[in-house]
Amino acid sequence: MSRTLNVIRLQLINRQTFIWVPLIVLAGAVLVSVLIYAMIPVDEPKYGGGGQAPLWVFFATGLSAMTMTFPFSQAMSITRREFFVGTMITAVLGSAFMAIVFLIGGGIELLTNGYGVNGYVFHLPWIWEAGPLGAFVVYFTLALFFFIVGFTGATIYKSWGPVVISLVGIGLALVLLGIVFLITRLELWEQVWLGILDLGAVGLALWGLVAIVVLAVISFLAFRRAKP
Repeated sequence: MSRTLNVIRLQLINRQTFIWVPLIVLAGAVLVSVLIYAMIPVDEPKYGGGGQAPLWVFFATGLSAMTMTFPFSQAMSITRREFFVGTMITAVLGSAFMAIVFLIGGGIELLTNGYGVNGYVFHLPWIWEAGPLGAFVVYFTLALFFFIVGFTGATIYKSWGPVVISLVGIGLALVLLGIVFLITRLELWEQVWLGILDLGAVGLALWGLVAIVVLAVISFLAFRRAKP
């Protein structure tokens, strides 16, 4: 366990990756969003997707956690299992931190009437309909999902090289295209949207946690072949 904790400390040596860069990106996204809201001459609440910006940073964080930190860990005689578990714990902690930041941002928006311009980046009705706890689950899942996608992609790359990761990307694109084709051909879009609305944001987040577990298993299996 102590060696796993050492991996967590190793990942957090450069706090810019997990903390400061996401916060700076988030602050910039909020500033730009508020300025845009202020230029829209309507009294109704205004909502935007600027809050997703730091989540993409977590995708890059997942990549760097594998490509940059893993080789260094092997020089310190840390086993692959210890590195994997420690990195996943770090990702969970970072995602929980980001979710808390989003909750604080939502509270600020409520107290300030959307920064005085009735504009909202964090307090999006569909996400907050289940309350603060539901919003926490959604934001936590999104951040962790972006991280694990980046980490899994980097693991496949380090295990089998650019050809395989390219083929995986093309294969996933074809699968998604096939799903869209079937839904369109069978005229099922109405049922799909109704199903999404019935699940709600929290329901989708719970399915997202299932996808995270699947990706974690895939990355762990591929990780055994990864080259530092």
